[in-house]
Amino acid sequence: MSCWQTVQDYGLRSVGIGERLLPREDFTLCEQVTLIGSGMIWNIYFGTLALLAGFFLATAVAVGKSARNRLVRKSSEWFIFVFRGSPLFIQFFFAYFLFLSLKSVHPAFDPFTSAWLGALVVLFLNTAAYSGEIFYGALRAIPSGDIEAADAYGFSGWARFRRIVWPTMLRLAWPAYINEAIFLFHATTLVYFSGFPAWRQKGDALYYASYFADKTFNPFVPYPILAGYFILLTLCIIGLFGLVNRRLNRHLPQEARRKIRLRPNLIR
Repeated sequence: MSCWQTVQDYGLRSVGIGERLLPREDFTLCEQVTLIGSGMIWNIYFGTLALLAGFFLATAVAVGKSARNRLVRKSSEWFIFVFRGSPLFIQFFFAYFLFLSLKSVHPAFDPFTSAWLGALVVLFLNTAAYSGEIFYGALRAIPSGDIEAADAYGFSGWARFRRIVWPTMLRLAWPAYINEAIFLFHATTLVYFSGFPAWRQKGDALYYASYFADKTFNPFVPYPILAGYFILLTLCIIGLFGLVNRRLNRHLPQEARRKIRLRPNLIR
């Protein structure tokens, strides 16, 4: 079988398109690269949707934590504390068995016992908690002069938040938020090693890498392939977030703009 044929057979296997059975013997490098790459579809799915939805919840949580209303403030603080204080791996286990219990009460909760939705909810809440703390710190760091200038120009309420506070908060929080985005995509590898089962062996990249490592008794081929995929994904995240960072800082002088650069450390 040619490598191109392997790509056609297994390139979309993780989403149910192509060969149903996994290769059993004589594993080729092309098969490992293709199947692990196929599993990356799920990692990108989990990370992208959780990050997009978590961004808006994180903004609400940050605003809630800085609110004067005690109930709103304490609710935001406890939300952040619970999801930042407990391991993500345990959150997956707890959520899966919680959804199983709710499924027995009402069949509407059945989709939540599958990874595509249940694990996504956990990642969404987890990243919202971490990002909410980042955004809250940025809110506290907004220069008082910006608020005073907004008041002087007659901005108040929602208009002040939308045009002054929120953009400034994002500009200050963006470098740290990039790290959270990278960590979130890396955390997606925990999904199929938690309580959520892989249906018909349709797992993520780490699922397939572990399959090849178990079958070949050689982890030094599939796991470096997996690492290579995540390095490429990290570079894409840095590039995309760098474009947003440039947009957020477009009003500043060229020498004052904070640029996002990849600076790998050769020696730690």
